[in-house]
Amino acid sequence: MPTPSFTDHPASVGETYTEHMHTAAWFGWRMLVGSLACFVHALLPFLFTRTGSATIAQLHDRMVVNRVRAERAAGVQASRPA
Repeated sequence: MPTPSFTDHPASVGETYTEHMHTAAWFGWRMLVGSLACFVHALLPFLFTRTGSATIAQLHDRMVVNRVRAERAAGVQASRPA
């Protein structure tokens, strides 16, 4: 069985270990806050009416949309002559 590496996965998403730790912690915090807002909304539906969906949109934008933009920008940079 291969030995797990602390840097393989972060490198696969274009981050250092420290950058990935910061990003993952930020995502975890946002998910926790969004989750708590959803639980409160379940009990008191007049509160946090848009917090859950706004949190999901923010997380999706940061994880998927920005990564695609960064990959496209890197591809454009690599294809330009020096």
